Amino acid sequence: MEQILLKHTRPGQCLTFDEYRSVAGFVALTNALTTMTPAEVQQSVIDSGLRGRGGAGFPTGKKWSFVPRDLPGPRYLICNCDEMEPGTYKDRVLLERNPHLLVEGMALACYALGVQHAFIFVRHGYEQAAENLRCSIAAAHLSGFLGSNILGSGFSLELGVHQSAGRYICGEETALINALEGKRANPRVKPPFPAIKGLWGQPTVVNNVETLANIPAIITGGPLWWKNTAATPEAAGTKLFCISGHVVNTDCFELPLGMTLGDIIDGPCGGMRPGSIFKVCIPGGASTQYLTGAHRDVPMDFDTVAKAGSRLGTGGIIVFDQTTCMVAVTLNLIRFFARESCGWCTPCREGLPFVQHTLERIESGRGEPQDIDILREHVHMLNYAFCALAPGAMGPVDGLLNHFEDELREHVSAQRCPFKGVHTC
Repeated sequence: MEQILLKHTRPGQCLTFDEYRSVAGFVALTNALTTMTPAEVQQSVIDSGLRGRGGAGFPTGKKWSFVPRDLPGPRYLICNCDEMEPGTYKDRVLLERNPHLLVEGMALACYALGVQHAFIFVRHGYEQAAENLRCSIAAAHLSGFLGSNILGSGFSLELGVHQSAGRYICGEETALINALEGKRANPRVKPPFPAIKGLWGQPTVVNNVETLANIPAIITGGPLWWKNTAATPEAAGTKLFCISGHVVNTDCFELPLGMTLGDIIDGPCGGMRPGSIFKVCIPGGASTQYLTGAHRDVPMDFDTVAKAGSRLGTGGIIVFDQTTCMVAVTLNLIRFFARESCGWCTPCREGLPFVQHTLERIESGRGEPQDIDILREHVHMLNYAFCALAPGAMGPVDGLLNHFEDELREHVSAQRCPFKGVHTC
């Protein structure tokens, strides 16, 4: 299988700047600055079919096209590395192994967008990733790939690393922008969207680490080659999948986008652990609906996973076996989201703790039949929250109702958890 992002990397070791240069590092940036216009770089990204790897899956080139070129003043690029979704750790792996790929990808994106100052917003606990980035940026400066008049092209760029104070809501792009400005990390009203009015009121693009790290390969290999590294014609490129749970191999794997769920579990994951039988998985991080054994043949790309009733999200796959109590799993996830709500709007601030308390009653054997209807009502009610945190948080609840209502009703009717003594709830 084609490796693009993790090629030449070694687990537990960071590629040096010289090692990166020896494997065609910064060749894409050199070629772009000497032979391509900014519009041609942007068109290559559009033609590649690259979609955002941070969770939403929005077409990257289209997102760039929203930035107006006729407004006065600077424009900005922000790399979102506030990776706090449970089950997701791909950006950390990438930056701990090869931060230079992101630096080059950001330089290419900034050239395409006409950005002269960009920022990398790093999760507060990612100390090694932040240090790797600072070293890579310093080395790129010394080699002439950052700074003023890069390679004599007339293009100048400065990159800054900012470590977050630490909240899940900072992963929402407008809350991230507020945090970067030194304000409380609440989401902003949209419109205007950041592409029109973002950081310090200027046009701003926010992209994920994995998204930007793909751009050098698109420029070097060409958009058609990059697109065809996917497993299906409908998908484009490779994807970093973070695997955890009841499988033999838990790791971050770079796999063709569109590879089926079953092939991922039986292939690089090495199958289920001895004695374990696949029951369900979270396919794209904690805010996505469950996929069951009936979905093993679903290609893991954005559109087909959506048709199956879930989201590819970040590609954080958490696998559960037959001993797992799905009420307890869902409760654990809701506790996280209720704690991480910024409290800005009523549906999220009040609704998530209410859902948490309802699940706690059910899981502890104090549930009533009407509690199931209350959960179903809140799945839809929280769609009216200010940002995507609350609707995303209800993804597991929606999956619980759709696929495991029998377990919910067994909890209620038996006034106990049917998994007691099998798996700790």
